[in-house]
Amino acid sequence: MLNELLTSQDAAVRNIAENYDWYVVPVANPDGYVYTHTTTRLWRKTRSRQNVLCYGVDPNRNWDYMFNQGGTSTTPCSDTFSGPAPFSEIETRTLSEYIRTIPNLSTYLDFHSSGQLLMVPYGHTREPLDNYYELMEIGTKAAVKLQERHGSFYQVGNIAEIIYVASGSSLDWVKGTLQTPLTFAYELRDTGEYGFLLPPEQIIPTAEETLDSIIVILEEGKALGYH
Repeated sequence: MLNELLTSQDAAVRNIAENYDWYVVPVANPDGYVYTHTTTRLWRKTRSRQNVLCYGVDPNRNWDYMFNQGGTSTTPCSDTFSGPAPFSEIETRTLSEYIRTIPNLSTYLDFHSSGQLLMVPYGHTREPLDNYYELMEIGTKAAVKLQERHGSFYQVGNIAEIIYVASGSSLDWVKGTLQTPLTFAYELRDTGEYGFLLPPEQIIPTAEETLDSIIVILEEGKALGYH
């Protein structure tokens, strides 16, 4: 996607590339990422030591918004361990501090895998957020556009409704704390055949269709006056 933003001559891509400031964090958990290549392929947590036996905190349950309000574990060895306190991890703390420095933040997109879902806040409750219906309309249009390129169907909905209750996410923090209007989390391909181990030949098609949907999100957000 970054290559397309830099080099594509497509008018819609050039529009979003040149008329928005992009802040991209390619890897939000670098120590955990390295560990997936050296030791445990599907490791998801950070690598901070919690006790004699257990390492790591789930960084997407460690943010300081509705911390430990459902869908988390207080057991340090659990994959969904939320940590001893909000922002206990240097990864989440540093990223939150950086996000706070971004002026006029209108859009936050959070990428995960897998499941083919396009989700809106919140993860701790099924109650609609303030602009729930606008985000659902935008998300639905984005999912339709995404499907056009390679046929990938994405379900759209509130995190707690379509996947599970999960509090303390970065998406919820950005929405709930900073009041950023356009906030979406992607669970990228696929829906079960490969899961987290998506074949390399599917990476570029996934990026192509995802970029198509991002164009819609930004265009629809502009039409609603969000940026």
